[in-house]
Amino acid sequence: MSFNAEQVLIIGLGLIGGSLAKALKGGHFCRTVYGYDRDPDEMAKAVTMQVIDAAAIELESAVRAADVVVLAVPVKVMEQVLEQIAPWVRDETLITDVGSTKANLVDAAQRIFGRLPENFVPGHPIAGSEKSGVEAADASLFERHKVILTPGAETSALATRSIARMWQSTGAEVLQMEVGRHDEVLAATSHLPHLLAFSLVDTLAKDEENRDIFRYAAGGFRDFTRIAASDPTMWHDVSVANRDAILSQLDRYVEGLAVLRQAIAESESQTMLGIFTRAKAAREHFSRILTSTSYSQNMNNNNVVFRALPGGSVSGSIRVPGDKSISHRSIMLGSLADGITEVTGFLEGEDSLATLQAFRDMGVVIEGPHQGEVKIYGVGLHGLQAPPGPLYVGNSGTSIRLLSGLLAAQAFDTELSGDESLSKRPMERVAKPLRAMGAVIESAEGGRPPLKIKGGQRLKGIDYDMPMASAQVKSCLMLAGLYAEGDTSVSEPAPTRDHTERMLKGFGYDVEQQGNKVTVRSGGTLKAGAIDVPADISSATFFLVAAAITPGSDLTLEHVGINPTRIGIINILRLMGTDLELLNEREVGGEPVADIRVRYAPLKGIQVPEDQVPLAIDEFPALFIAAACAEGETVVTGAEELRVKESDRIQSMVDGLKALGADIEGTPDGAIIRGGRLQGGEVFSHGDHRIAMSFAVASLCAEGEIKINDCANVATSFPGFIELAQQVGIKVVKEED
Repeated sequence: MSFNAEQVLIIGLGLIGGSLAKALKGGHFCRTVYGYDRDPDEMAKAVTMQVIDAAAIELESAVRAADVVVLAVPVKVMEQVLEQIAPWVRDETLITDVGSTKANLVDAAQRIFGRLPENFVPGHPIAGSEKSGVEAADASLFERHKVILTPGAETSALATRSIARMWQSTGAEVLQMEVGRHDEVLAATSHLPHLLAFSLVDTLAKDEENRDIFRYAAGGFRDFTRIAASDPTMWHDVSVANRDAILSQLDRYVEGLAVLRQAIAESESQTMLGIFTRAKAAREHFSRILTSTSYSQNMNNNNVVFRALPGGSVSGSIRVPGDKSISHRSIMLGSLADGITEVTGFLEGEDSLATLQAFRDMGVVIEGPHQGEVKIYGVGLHGLQAPPGPLYVGNSGTSIRLLSGLLAAQAFDTELSGDESLSKRPMERVAKPLRAMGAVIESAEGGRPPLKIKGGQRLKGIDYDMPMASAQVKSCLMLAGLYAEGDTSVSEPAPTRDHTERMLKGFGYDVEQQGNKVTVRSGGTLKAGAIDVPADISSATFFLVAAAITPGSDLTLEHVGINPTRIGIINILRLMGTDLELLNEREVGGEPVADIRVRYAPLKGIQVPEDQVPLAIDEFPALFIAAACAEGETVVTGAEELRVKESDRIQSMVDGLKALGADIEGTPDGAIIRGGRLQGGEVFSHGDHRIAMSFAVASLCAEGEIKINDCANVATSFPGFIELAQQVGIKVVKEED
């Protein structure tokens, strides 16, 4: 069924009512917009200014004729108006409102009608201005702003959809929320800031030197107190209508202010820094959510596209961003250490920032990041605090799996959640062994996130043989082992990256390694220090492959981590014939580092040794490109792990390379690739950053343009990729559809 509105009646022609009328007049939701206001002059002005199509001189007849009635009067008189018009509303007429409090109006509607009418859809546009009156009406007021609808259980789905469509026609984003939750949230995000602004201006105005205070007020004061110019009567009415929720938020604010006051009075620097850094980070974190960037649970709907042109070159000397794996662990272990850990080279990508935010949420004071520098004020192994809500880690598999082990041993309950992509990834591989240690963990259907972890459990060490090689599983169990009774040992069927072991030793914690087994035990401490994060070899891989497949190339990648558990990409490229040499080899903070120089040499297909697969698991999308440009056949086996990454990377690469004319066949655990020249075409990354970047590199051996769709997640692991690619000579640009 559908609902067609001929006539919309808006009662109350102030800023919100007038702006809605003007927006609806310019849209296609209804044929005629009528307006009613108790002030005849306002109605006349609205007609003259073409805010409404016509004035509703007789309210009763206008209500009886309307298909939609919008209550846009002050909160205080909303109930009176609803009671007045109730006898005239037809059964099929939709009723909605624009008030910033909902519980009081819903209660009134139930009393007036004897029940909540099924065609009543309470609503609240999160938009406004300190201006008021019909003269301030602005048809664009709601564009890119949110409107919250709070339908009840009795509300018709058709009515809710229709009112949502009305607001969407104004350019607004429509959300739904339960009535009580709406009033709680708005008390915190709208009502409290307005009351604080009123109170601050009122307090300062009483100062004997108030002229100087206001004369020399800086921009921050002006920005914050701008809302104190809002209608006092309206905010009085809101405060009365939403009293309980506002008082609750005021009490919380006063408690927080008392903590800050005490910290300032007693010069408690770490407490002050904690408040300020958490606030700054939270503001940036929430800004991402509000603007729907990649850190948000609702991803930006714009399709970020890479267009890669043939004919590029590769030369120069660059340094790619810091190693993501080491960046994650520097935050985790630095937070659990005693003392201050200073990190340089930190990767400021979405995944690493998700880990950083999680520890801030658990009470750790962290300054930065600023140009790769982070200062972590460790709280010790037992100093984490319960977070205020679920820990959201975006798209980061490393964050959720390693945090699972750490959180399983804490005294408080936690929940770990992520974005749509992460919510499809398997978590039983960590949950199962953690349960064997005594952890209590609930997962969603199919062993997927979110994970709910019950605190207060006594963990016991286990001797665990991993069924498949995974550094994330190994590290998860090692972190849990820091708290477990007895020894926690993990044996791996093939070598995996050992950053956790190296960094634990760097923090002074005892780690035993015998062959393929690593063992930790509780009772130790972590001592803070300095960490210099080397450039990420996974990020460097795209440029290593770019140079390997481009005639005339000569490229040096600086300060790259060459951990023995990560150099599969170097070994495989050398087996294929790449001219690759390691220069200036050294050790930094326990991690081996070198500059890598690559010059072009013809590549040949190979059977990739299975013992190298775990050492290059994240690099295979780019290696598929190298194989597609090599002479002969390349066979990859033993790489089934690729099917449960951010995307099914085997299938994503097979589909994309076939679209470019490659001769490739996918297998359950890898692929068979017969090299040759690539054509241009359109490919899809399926939201996987490594797929997107690999196909950008493919343009270097393609004969036509490659359009790569769904590239927004490149910032997840490699901020600045496009700029670096252009710097070395790859012809790739970013645009939004």
